[in-house]
Amino acid sequence: MAQTKKKQINYLKGLRVLLAILFFVPILLYFVDFASVLPQSVHALLHLQIIPAILSCAVGILVFQFVLALLFGRIYCSVICPAGIFQDIINRLFCIGKKKPKGSRRFKYHKPMNILRYVLLGLTFVLALAGITTLVVWLDPYSNFGRIITNLFRPLVMWGNNLLAEGLNAMGNYSLYQVTVRTVTTAGLVSGIVALLVFSILTIFRGRLFCNTLCPVGALLSLISRFSFFRITFDKKTCNNCGSCERTCKAEAIDSKSMEVDASRCVDCFNCTSSCPKSSIKYRFAPFFKKEPATIEADNLTPVVEAVYTGNTRRSFFATGVTIAASLPVIKALAQHDTEYQVGGLEVTEDDNIDYKHLLPVTPPGSIDLERFKDKCTGCHLCVVRCPTQVLRPAGFEYGFDYLLRPHCSFEKSYCNYDCTVCGEVCPTHAIQHLNEDDKHITQVGIATFNISRCIVYTQKTDCGACSEHCPTQAVHMIPYEGTLTIPQVETELCIGCGGCESICPVRPYRAIVVVSNKEHLHVEPLKEEEVKEIEIDGFGF
Repeated sequence: MAQTKKKQINYLKGLRVLLAILFFVPILLYFVDFASVLPQSVHALLHLQIIPAILSCAVGILVFQFVLALLFGRIYCSVICPAGIFQDIINRLFCIGKKKPKGSRRFKYHKPMNILRYVLLGLTFVLALAGITTLVVWLDPYSNFGRIITNLFRPLVMWGNNLLAEGLNAMGNYSLYQVTVRTVTTAGLVSGIVALLVFSILTIFRGRLFCNTLCPVGALLSLISRFSFFRITFDKKTCNNCGSCERTCKAEAIDSKSMEVDASRCVDCFNCTSSCPKSSIKYRFAPFFKKEPATIEADNLTPVVEAVYTGNTRRSFFATGVTIAASLPVIKALAQHDTEYQVGGLEVTEDDNIDYKHLLPVTPPGSIDLERFKDKCTGCHLCVVRCPTQVLRPAGFEYGFDYLLRPHCSFEKSYCNYDCTVCGEVCPTHAIQHLNEDDKHITQVGIATFNISRCIVYTQKTDCGACSEHCPTQAVHMIPYEGTLTIPQVETELCIGCGGCESICPVRPYRAIVVVSNKEHLHVEPLKEEEVKEIEIDGFGF
């Protein structure tokens, strides 16, 4: 009988691992897929993430997630959240080659730091209501995972592809081709490193401490999961207090001495059930209103937000604070402002006829306006990696702290494809709304501004016209200048700010034509199709 129970328990953990793989692998591949091999429909998995669902007002998804937590506990944290699964992978990699006592790892029970986690949750919520999403950007688990993969792992995959392509090309095999990494910025790289360090340090020393202390999603779900219908419980008649369950609990939520499980922190990994030699700890239907009197009395002694003053908790609080504070000097170093400003990703000097002190980022088509975009974008960088022309790049501090890590159009080496609507299709928070091609064609994100003093037609008395040739709306066209020379002119009512002119301009280091952003996106008149006249041909048409 005991053997049968053991098989059932292992099956629970196996099912959890299988579901986690089915969620994690497509999401991971979708972020590193630089060749756009995977179908766009994969992004539907990302819309199940709770923070994006809240920001996009996806009520159905939120109801589903909350009902799931009420019924089964924090399944979301161990199956659906890619950051949670990523921490499990870090934990597993750290355990490779480690000699452990039989049936144990290295975890032990700690009291929850409820003050910290619920204060962070409340502060995140209040600031978000006020339109300040800085804490959401830094604490959202999905967005942190996205920045790690986008800025660290994806470039490694692309460089690996280039090395392999070079070797194959030398042998006459051209099935692979070289790709260029243009989407990684200093701010993006640092954010990825910081997120990876925080995940790694907290996971190695304290398991799921990030999920149960810093993560606003974990804190939100903890308010529901403490009342979950299915939960981990002890069979006190058969338990011998061996402590195997406590040592394998990466959430540090099991107190084997008192035979209690903190359901608010349990992430339903089922490590405890598979490690118990007597099958004394089980995942079963045990709603909070059917607890034994003694258990109810014990729970009533613990409020939802409690003050914890044990030595271990103080040390944990201090260690967590040190981990976060360690990243601040790096962030501060990035915050050094230069005396130059940027237009479309290019540095420019003060002698131009533009008010550079009030420059704004060129936000992606579909973001509607700058303030709305900052309120909804969490900097997950999914649009950055899926952009086929790599025109989107994470911002540093050039547009202020409140725009940090959010994507903007950089026209230094690329442009926004006239017919492309990918960024709006994949954005999980709807910070970038999906536009059809017709709407995209008339959405004006910025206006091209021409500086004649830099144009080579003016400075070198030579023909050019590259900007005009690459303008999809004919907003930039050539007009007579001197003799046979022609020079660009911009029709602002036709320009959509795609950056085709800026990206192709041969003037270096500063372009003669740049795109100045619109704080609120405008609309231009659609291009009129030329009428095709039918010509009747008599005879042979000569």
